[in-house]
Amino acid sequence: MIFLVIGLGSMGKRRVRLLKQYISNGKYSGKEWKIIGTDFSEVRRKEAEALLGIETYTGLEDAVQKNNIDCAIISSPPLSHSSIIKECLKQKLHVFTELNLVDEGYDENIAMAENQRNVLFLSSTLMYRKETQYIKEVIRNRASKAVYHYHIGQYLPDWHPWESYHDFFAGHKKTNGCRELFAIELPWLADAFGKIISVRSVHRKMSGLDIDYDDTYQVLLEHVSGIIGNLAIDVVTPKAGREFELWGEGFYLEWKGTPDSLKEYDADTKRLKQIELYDHVEHMDGYSRFVVENAYYEELVNYIDVVKGRQEPRHTFEMDKKILQLIDRIEE
Repeated sequence: MIFLVIGLGSMGKRRVRLLKQYISNGKYSGKEWKIIGTDFSEVRRKEAEALLGIETYTGLEDAVQKNNIDCAIISSPPLSHSSIIKECLKQKLHVFTELNLVDEGYDENIAMAENQRNVLFLSSTLMYRKETQYIKEVIRNRASKAVYHYHIGQYLPDWHPWESYHDFFAGHKKTNGCRELFAIELPWLADAFGKIISVRSVHRKMSGLDIDYDDTYQVLLEHVSGIIGNLAIDVVTPKAGREFELWGEGFYLEWKGTPDSLKEYDADTKRLKQIELYDHVEHMDGYSRFVVENAYYEELVNYIDVVKGRQEPRHTFEMDKKILQLIDRIEE
């Protein structure tokens, strides 16, 4: 299989590195499995060539002409995704894309992929975290109702400290930082607790950041299961993190976003006990402790297995369209 990674920024480089790991783990021949990349930036292309040892091209057309590509991994800015997906599908490629944040082109691209029997796969990395899957199982195994409180936040200038927040998508209203956090979190919350049937939102601009969107949200969610959640999201807090609590009659669970922070109340000892889920945690230097490489790897494995007809995707464009519509309501 030949993979084309489109966009060789930080996320594109991560995808290349993890694909190389997948190929190495499977002991596949380099002649049969190959990774190439495209980026308009000569600096990023040369960096990818030097650091990752891959061939790079200036654009999709050039890469397709010179390679028999099977799969495309789209890691470019969100507003570019729709048109790139369309061009990849025209080349009959199986497509993996990062978060889109807007549903432009969804219906057309979904229909094209179905007609051509191409895979159209959407990233939702938190659905591949062992902690979120454990939380889902806790709820499945209990008849009692539950309530959760969940705060996610990070000061916007700290997202990409190497560049101004005006220069990347999270600084712009259409693809703003709060919208991205909602798009990251809502899929796994809906998967774990059931379809979201009611939403009430209060939001304001609480900082002096030079942005034209509200930077702080308090959202009350009701799930079809009867579970109620309070979701707090912002791009203001200087203390980056995830703070999740879930409780009901006879049980309590907390998670602070890291692999070693999932704890559950033990009724016998009346203390919190740590839940160990990982044999080994992959973490890249320079990234927050909340960023676990294992989940990024597992969703690529899922994508490849979907292409091979061995699995179903955990998240789909059809599901994501509903999530994005929900975010639109939250932002009203």
